[in-house]
Amino acid sequence: MISQDVSERLVATRPESAAWYARARATVAGGVGHDLRHQSPVPTCITHGQGAYKWDVDGHRYIDYGLGNAALLLGHAHPAIVAAVREAVGRGTHFGNDHPAQVEWAEAIARLVPCAARVRFVNSGSEANMLAARLGRAFTGRGKLLRFEGHFHGWHDDLVSGFAYPFDVSPSRGLAPGTALGSVMIPANDLDRLAETLRDDRDIAAIILEPSGASWGTVPLRPGFLEGVRELASRHDVLLVFDEVITGFRWAPGGAQERYGVTPDLSTHAKVIAGGMPGAAVCGRAEVMDLLTIRGEARHDRYERVLHLGTFNANPVSAGAALACLPIVATGEPQRHADRIAAGLRQGLDAVLERRGIAGYVYGEASTFHIYLEGAPGRGRSRDGLRTLDAATLKSIPGPVVSAIQNGLRVRGVDLMSYTGGVTSAAHSEADVAETVAAFDDLMGELAGSVLARL
Repeated sequence: MISQDVSERLVATRPESAAWYARARATVAGGVGHDLRHQSPVPTCITHGQGAYKWDVDGHRYIDYGLGNAALLLGHAHPAIVAAVREAVGRGTHFGNDHPAQVEWAEAIARLVPCAARVRFVNSGSEANMLAARLGRAFTGRGKLLRFEGHFHGWHDDLVSGFAYPFDVSPSRGLAPGTALGSVMIPANDLDRLAETLRDDRDIAAIILEPSGASWGTVPLRPGFLEGVRELASRHDVLLVFDEVITGFRWAPGGAQERYGVTPDLSTHAKVIAGGMPGAAVCGRAEVMDLLTIRGEARHDRYERVLHLGTFNANPVSAGAALACLPIVATGEPQRHADRIAAGLRQGLDAVLERRGIAGYVYGEASTFHIYLEGAPGRGRSRDGLRTLDAATLKSIPGPVVSAIQNGLRVRGVDLMSYTGGVTSAAHSEADVAETVAAFDDLMGELAGSVLARL
C-alpha cells in the first residue's frame, strides 16, 4: 500500500527526526507542541529556515507552504526582521512596562486596518478572539456569540466547538460545562437563516467569522455574503467581528476588510502582525474598545469596564519585528507577489488533476491554495462542482487521503500547512512552483491506483 511505502521511506530517511521525536515523547506532553505538528510516522523536526525553504535535522530541504502557520508573509529569516529583533533584544527582552515601540506598533496597525480606531495587544490569535468575545458581550449587554460551522477561532473553551466536522460534537475533553450554550452555530452562506436567527434570538451579542471562509478559505464564502452579514448585524445592533488572524495583512495591507470593502466593528489579528514573532491584537471602533479604559485612579473599577491583563502583551522584541515588517507589508508588494505565485501554483496543480483525469479541485484566494479530491481517476469532474460543496464535505476529507498527500509531498521536499493546502510568501519563486507541480504530478501518479482508487 502507498501509505506503508511512504511511511517506510519517511522512517528510513529521517532517523534524526525520529530520535528527536522519541526524546520529545518522554518529556513533551503529547510529543509535539501543537496538534497540527503531529505527523505519522514521524514529525518533521526543523533546524532552520531561509526565504521559502526550511531544513530538517536530517538535512532535507522543504519548499515551505506552512510558513509558521501563515505568519511569515515575507518568508523565513527576512534580513530586516532579523536585524530588528537583534537590536530589540539588545535593549531588553521584557520590561513589565509600556514602551515607545508599543505605541508605534499600534499606530502602524491603525494606518492600515480600516476598523482600527483603537488597538489592544495580546499574544496569540486565541487570546485576541477571547478578548473580542468579552468586548462584544460587554458592549451589547447580551450573552451569546453567533458563529458559522467550520470557522476556526482558536482553541479556548468559548470558541473551539464547531470548527471540525461533525460540527455538533465537542472537539475536546475538558471543556467548561455549559460552554456551548454561549454560542449559536449556523451554516455559512445562508443569509435567510442568519436573518431569521437574529430576529428570533435577541441575546446575540456579536457575529464572529473568518472573512476568507472557514479555515482560511477551505470553505469559501459566496459573493455578497459578507456584505449581507454586515447589513444584518447593523440592522439588529449586533457587533460584527472579523477573525483576521490569517487574512490580516496577507489578503491586503489592511486585510480582508480592505480587500472586500466590508468594515467590521472589531477585528482580531495575529501571525503577520508581529513579523513572525509571538504577538496579536484586537482592533475596533473607539466606543467598543474604550470599554478597556481605566478612568482616573479607579484601577479596580473592573465591574464597570472590561478587564484585560497579559504579562507579555506588546513584548518589545515582537514590537521590533513588527515595526520592521509592517512598513514592507504596507507597500502591498509582498501580497501582490505571493498572490501571483499562489495563482500560478493553483493553475499548475489543477492542470495535473485535469491531465490525469482525477476528480478534484485546486482552489483558493489571495496567497492560499487548497486541494480537494473527490474521486478516482477516470470519473471526471464538474467545473461547477466546488460551488455545491458545503463545509461538512470540504472539511471531512478522509484521513488516509490527507496523510497520503501530506506525507507523499513531504518525502518529495514539499511541506503543506494543514489539511491539503498552504500559503505562499514574498520569498517563493516560479521555480518553486515548477518543482512543487512536478512533485504533485509524481505523487498523483503514485496514488492513482491505490488511495485515490478507493475514493
